[in-house]
Amino acid sequence: MRSLAGAFVLILALLAAVWAQQPDSTKIPDSTKKQTKTKPEEPSAPPKVPEGKPQETPAKVAEETKPETTKEAAEKEEHHDVTEMPPVATHHQITVDGKLLKYTATAGRLPVKRDDGKIEAEMFFVAYTLDGQDASKRPLTFAFNGGPGSASVWLHMGALGPKRVVLQPQGFMPAAPYRIADNQNSLLDKSDIVMVDAIGTGFSRAANAELSKKYWGVKGDIEAFGEFIRLYITRYDRWSSPLFLLGESYGTTRAAGVAGYLADHGIAFNGITLLSIALSFQTLEWNKSNDLPYVLLVPTYTMIAAYHKKLPPDLMQDLAKTRQEVEQWVSTDYAKALAKGDALTPEERQKIIDQMARYTGLSKQLIDDANLRIDVQKFTHNLLLDQKLRVGRLDGRFTGPDPEGLLDTRFYDPTGSAILPPYTAVFNNYLRTELGYKSDMPYKIFAFQEGGFEKWDWGSAIQGFPDTAAALRAAIVKNPYLKVLVMEGYYDLATPFYAADYTMDHLDLNPNYRKNISFATYDSGHMVYIETNSHAKMKKDLVTFMEKSLPGQLPDARTSGGASHRP
Repeated sequence: MRSLAGAFVLILALLAAVWAQQPDSTKIPDSTKKQTKTKPEEPSAPPKVPEGKPQETPAKVAEETKPETTKEAAEKEEHHDVTEMPPVATHHQITVDGKLLKYTATAGRLPVKRDDGKIEAEMFFVAYTLDGQDASKRPLTFAFNGGPGSASVWLHMGALGPKRVVLQPQGFMPAAPYRIADNQNSLLDKSDIVMVDAIGTGFSRAANAELSKKYWGVKGDIEAFGEFIRLYITRYDRWSSPLFLLGESYGTTRAAGVAGYLADHGIAFNGITLLSIALSFQTLEWNKSNDLPYVLLVPTYTMIAAYHKKLPPDLMQDLAKTRQEVEQWVSTDYAKALAKGDALTPEERQKIIDQMARYTGLSKQLIDDANLRIDVQKFTHNLLLDQKLRVGRLDGRFTGPDPEGLLDTRFYDPTGSAILPPYTAVFNNYLRTELGYKSDMPYKIFAFQEGGFEKWDWGSAIQGFPDTAAALRAAIVKNPYLKVLVMEGYYDLATPFYAADYTMDHLDLNPNYRKNISFATYDSGHMVYIETNSHAKMKKDLVTFMEKSLPGQLPDARTSGGASHRP
């Protein structure tokens, strides 16, 4: 299986290299819609073929042409045009909550430079700014998705921006062609928004493959986003604005790291929103020596099993009570059982198997065969096995047949198959037709197929597990006014809600700082906003959070329907 995966990655890398050698001609119109073509990159010169030489043996040729081969490889290395071009500004209006909002959309790329001014990379962004506002009072939110290796199209077109992708009310896939609509839950009425794409995603590119490696890691990624934010508030005169961060998934890893990094560079934030958090990977990555994720996953298994009517009737009557019961059980009896390992008596083991089957909807035989430890794939592939369906990892409400069959297949998540086509098609059309940003470069939703990306540098993983919770703690204790909002989806198996609670409960903060952390929960998955009601609640929670994070607001100020300190 690993050899097949390796071959697949190699094929993708070769295809990416072929694609990258196509001319990178880019059309970028200015705010008056006049288009200016940039000069296409010059193609690499063909290798020189020696003339008049007699035919030589392959070994001799290889030996004598080794320096030439190295030179040719350098010439053929993938390069991207990182020449600065003016951004594209367009003007729009939208009605939100009965109020007409006139705003400017600015799409472009900002450079990431060395100290000597040489550009190493450019990061693509789309900024939405409300017209006629006082910058010193107008909040500014920098938002991004995660991956690592995902563009920010999901938050952009699903949650925050003035336009949204039209899905079914539950967030499920509609029929093509896909549509766009005004986003009545856009954050634009309360904050200006800057959507940023990580290097290697969207239109963000490093100058060459070697520089891509520099930014494809926890540290390099944090520094790139930190520099982007510094340069944006400098060029657009926003140093005096209230500043906010909003990250989703690995974007929370980044947000925590950026907050700590910029705190040491004189840039403080009023608030940080962490949606579907991944700060301490010890809570997410299970292995033979780490049972913690198994404990933290079970409450999410319970919620997903309840959604699919796989729990006993008595547990279905009051899901809030059931959830609390399961959280108590996994933190005590189940955690102790895993800690005892082979020392469990047969009676103790059977008791755990019986209770876990009751709470998860899985068969007792599967739980026994898995040695009481059910990972995500075992759960998603077996919960609805009787219906020959897989359950979603990003959102356990999603189901679908496995394209490769029923048994002995690779991991498959029907969530991604349902949401990728609508977001991809709608956003590419929106960029060109409404924002006026026209480029022949592919807008890369994911960077996973890029050569070298699979070698992401996890930094502190050498010490055990990747972690940016420490950076978040540093930002919190350095700024007693900083507020943090944690958003959790009950059907999210990528970043389970109980793992988020565990992480935030282990920051080693005293009560004076803990009171600045609040929580919001949703009957949705990893991308809580794709479900209509959860999207509306997310907007209310964000507004409440921002209001209490701004100067002059009482620390515990809240409005109805907002977030609380603990769900």
